[in-house]
Amino acid sequence: MLISLEWLNELIDLKTVNFEDLLETLTLGGFEVENSYELNINNKKDTIIDISTTPNRSDTLSFKGIANEISSLTNKFSKLSKYGNKICDAENLIINSILKISNLDKKKKNYSIFCTFTVENIKTFYSPNWLKQKLLRIGIEPSNNILDLKDYIRLETGYPFEIYDLDKIRLAINDKNFKLSLNCEKLLEPFQGSNNFQFNGNSNVLVLKANQEILSIAGILVNKKFEYDNSTKSLLIEASIFNAKQIRQLSRTIRVRTDRSSLYEKELNSTYLIESLCRFLYLLKSLDNKIDINIHTVANFNKIEPIIICLDYQTVIQILGPIINNKTNKFDKLSPLNISNYLTRLNFLFNFDKLNLVWEVKVSLQRSDDIKREIDIIEEIARLHGFNNFATILPSLHQIGKEDFSYQIRKKITSHFLNEGFNEIITYSLINLGNNEEISIINSLSKDYSLLRSTLLQNLIYVCQENSNQTILGLEAFEYGHVFLPSKSVIPIESEQVGGIFGSVKMKNEWSSSITTLSWFEAKGKLEQLFNKLNLFVYWKKGLPKIYNEILHPYRTSKLYLIPGIPLGVFGQINPILASKLNISAQLYLFEFNLEIIKNDYKYKKLLNYSIYSLYPKVFKDLSFIILKKISFTKIKNLIFSISPKVLISIDLLDEYKGNFIPETMTSLCIQFTFQSNEKTLFTKEVEEIIKKIRFVLIEEFNCIIRS
Repeated sequence: MLISLEWLNELIDLKTVNFEDLLETLTLGGFEVENSYELNINNKKDTIIDISTTPNRSDTLSFKGIANEISSLTNKFSKLSKYGNKICDAENLIINSILKISNLDKKKKNYSIFCTFTVENIKTFYSPNWLKQKLLRIGIEPSNNILDLKDYIRLETGYPFEIYDLDKIRLAINDKNFKLSLNCEKLLEPFQGSNNFQFNGNSNVLVLKANQEILSIAGILVNKKFEYDNSTKSLLIEASIFNAKQIRQLSRTIRVRTDRSSLYEKELNSTYLIESLCRFLYLLKSLDNKIDINIHTVANFNKIEPIIICLDYQTVIQILGPIINNKTNKFDKLSPLNISNYLTRLNFLFNFDKLNLVWEVKVSLQRSDDIKREIDIIEEIARLHGFNNFATILPSLHQIGKEDFSYQIRKKITSHFLNEGFNEIITYSLINLGNNEEISIINSLSKDYSLLRSTLLQNLIYVCQENSNQTILGLEAFEYGHVFLPSKSVIPIESEQVGGIFGSVKMKNEWSSSITTLSWFEAKGKLEQLFNKLNLFVYWKKGLPKIYNEILHPYRTSKLYLIPGIPLGVFGQINPILASKLNISAQLYLFEFNLEIIKNDYKYKKLLNYSIYSLYPKVFKDLSFIILKKISFTKIKNLIFSISPKVLISIDLLDEYKGNFIPETMTSLCIQFTFQSNEKTLFTKEVEEIIKKIRFVLIEEFNCIIRS
């Protein structure tokens, strides 16, 4: 919006205000100053400022509105303009007539106010010099007195009036006493607008009609057929406020945005519309005293009542905090007198309760749209005082916060993952592809973010793919995130999960062996180490949940359960088809656990189980043997424990070997036994006897071959 300081100075005295200080005041007051430059009109210099207002301040879309705002910010009183600020003596008569007449159906709330006037016997078609100069200063080329006055009133008051050629309307419908109507309907014939725009759509649009003739697409575009020109002798003047939301939708439908519609989109306040209309008619009358003005159509409108808001002093101080006292350079508080002065500068009427330090504030009508709560008034007080005049200090802490239970569990799990070499990543909850379990988003921003994820594993795999494309190999990562699954009720099931991916890093298990990736059993062992550190008792079952069908390997996936049977999650190798499609390693392993289940497990573990610590040394013995592949290690382990004394405290799988000299149907296992007694030091002879018994049972039960 272009602002002429010369014009503005007619409304508020700015001669004593420094120009740079004015720009800074406007900027700190919430107005963005885009540009400023000097202009020479008829050998008279003027300064033009280009400013942008915030969308919620429709009251500042005019010179009067900006003048009132600067008056509040600088504590300068506004003054009357020397150009025709007097309104005709019939103003009260016009207002009273408008309030009494109601001859337009207002069942459909497309507008908050609507009225039209007829102006006849126009003979003057020139604009006075003062009007031309004002328009030239802000980049508008003067045309004729009607158009120039229309632009002038829009700039001065912020209200856009629409003007039609009355004679053309009467000629088209052959009726001097036509009726106006506002309806939403489809345009059966192409609509030719005043800017040569043609609309051929079949969407419902709000139109203003005189009998059956369409005068305009309401609030946006005049029918070219009824557009006034320099030969126009009679006018139909429309003054209205349309619904902002409907005008925005209508502009998008017909793909046209005009100066008038852009003002309506900002939710104009109808408080001073009639006053502005009277000013427009007065200025028109002053140019041509012989014209006849009559009321044609009026929609009865409700008078806006001022909003009353209670403002508490303690709330103001609590929100705004201390200020800097310029005299003592120390911290202080806003005084009640300061606050009362700011309310006065805002043109707010108020009653102040000195005992309770409470203001009963009556908000001015022009600010009733953007000031509706106590916090809105507090923001205005801060704006007038100056945001840079408040102390920027951190509040003192009376109590140091503590980590809640959920954070403690996440911190513990994160620590273990980091110790294992994992990196934490964060991905979006929205995805573009998935299985039938995903929930679609209504009116999504794009196709890439149209579904709510049902698992974390998809994003983990795609992150791995992106790294691989950038030649960054060996991603081992984990993520906390929420997943969403459909349910029988309207609201989907949301749960917090922790998922991870690892296995593509090649490494040596022994110094003499070659570099290899993890096998499924080694990956399983790595996960079991994590469970041991987290003190989680987990058992494994074969199975592949439906949502992982296309993600995990159908035969190398297990369901995980917490004892005594609570579903924890899933672990498995990546589906080779998916790995091939994405051109990534097929030796990737993925897991996903329900974080809430882990939290609950910790939450209800109220008793700690302590075991006796033995004072006697441990004895370690290794045993290698060849056994059929189909025999599980768990079965071997359970058998050995069943025949061994209590001094055998653990059995661990050290190595599995398949290769030369080992039959295809068999595998070579190396097991380590740990012996320890709580009563004495074990002799080698005693341990050897137990090992001998274990060998015998393994040969008898599983027909295994003991290796030397």
